[in-house]
Amino acid sequence: MIERLRAAVGPERVITDRDRLAPHETDWTGRWGGPASAMVRPTDTAGVAAVVTACRATGTALVAQGGNTGLVGGGVPRGGEVLLSSAALRLGPHVDPVRGQVLAGAGVTLGEVQRAASAAGWRYPVDLSARDSATIGGTVATNAGGNHVLAHGMTRRHVLGIEAVLGTGDVVSHLGGLVKDNTGYDLPGLLCGSEGTLGIVTVVCLALVTPPEETAVAVVGVDDLATAVAVTAQARRELPGIEAAEVVLADGSVLVQEAFALAPVLAPEPPVTLLLEVAGPAGAAERLASFLAGVEGLGGSAVAEGAAGRAALWRIREDHNPAINRLGPPHKYDVSLPADDLDAVVGAARERVAALAPTARLWVFGHIGDGNLHLNVSGLDPDDERVDEAVLGLVAEAGGSISAEHGIGVAKARWLPLARSPEEIRAFGAIKAALDPDGILNPGVLL
Repeated sequence: MIERLRAAVGPERVITDRDRLAPHETDWTGRWGGPASAMVRPTDTAGVAAVVTACRATGTALVAQGGNTGLVGGGVPRGGEVLLSSAALRLGPHVDPVRGQVLAGAGVTLGEVQRAASAAGWRYPVDLSARDSATIGGTVATNAGGNHVLAHGMTRRHVLGIEAVLGTGDVVSHLGGLVKDNTGYDLPGLLCGSEGTLGIVTVVCLALVTPPEETAVAVVGVDDLATAVAVTAQARRELPGIEAAEVVLADGSVLVQEAFALAPVLAPEPPVTLLLEVAGPAGAAERLASFLAGVEGLGGSAVAEGAAGRAALWRIREDHNPAINRLGPPHKYDVSLPADDLDAVVGAARERVAALAPTARLWVFGHIGDGNLHLNVSGLDPDDERVDEAVLGLVAEAGGSISAEHGIGVAKARWLPLARSPEEIRAFGAIKAALDPDGILNPGVLL
């Protein structure tokens, strides 16, 4: 198998040294991973196709990996698979300034695409804290959400075309970038969010949006999640250009401040901090401050419009993941819930976690504007699934989704029936069998 891979992409692009493999064999959380038999770094779609063909001929499982910023174990080996790194798939990014589109190789980072779009007078609005590590191929494969879903939707909304290698070794390429192209099955839409189980994305065509003239961010203290939901709903009705609505709880804010030596954003520390971001014509900061002044019952607030000031306010939200990781490998649940159930579900989750693991801690933060909370539990053994069962079951009972934006990966594959019917799962299996008939692509992920 190794000789086939060397013939496919060149010996210098096949890595078997254990020290070089080690950083790629464990996911970002530290909870998932295993040994890879080798890692390959093809430079183009033809090379990826040659690798898939070699693995299919030898019956070898293959896992695609981008920036390894995933949080559900979907981009790391579990036991002897070949790891295909997208790091050398570096086409572009090439911006079409007339159409407002960008063409980028799977290994280009999200931050690089954002900066290329900005330099050409456009904007790529999908954004997440791992922007300078997460790759475009990875964000497409997981249908990444992030901070601006409230205004701009998930990644799938922006995907106009994909080039990918299926599990058969066939290359599918539809990169024309036509906004209206009603010619059959939407293969880009299908591959987006498929978590590397149907094909390996190599090139993507993405739609861009018009950049705002000004952006402003505010943080404000509220008493509970229900109040944060109500203020967010009012902002969506009354505040033009609302792009993000995020929440963090007091214990999480203190954790971030202590981990990174940050001063409190609001003092005294409120039970819940709500972050709102507005973008649009000049005067965004004034509009945001005026809106907050008209809302009754709020605590302290702070508003920033410059890039440095906005980044400082965002840190209390974006630094949650690295702060929690310092406590050991966390159990992460990115869930979406009906807005009016957030307080009740979080309260019930605290009770269930305490009953099963009295020394564990539940940390809560997330995108309250679209009902997506990130529930993180520290202090658990990585293999202890009792709390996973309890929390995901609670979310399903409340009519929520067990994965809002991170995907299913291996972390939640066991609980997919909580979110999908037997008929849907059979349809998933039929699609998998058609596009990856030997089951070599990311086995154990999703299905």
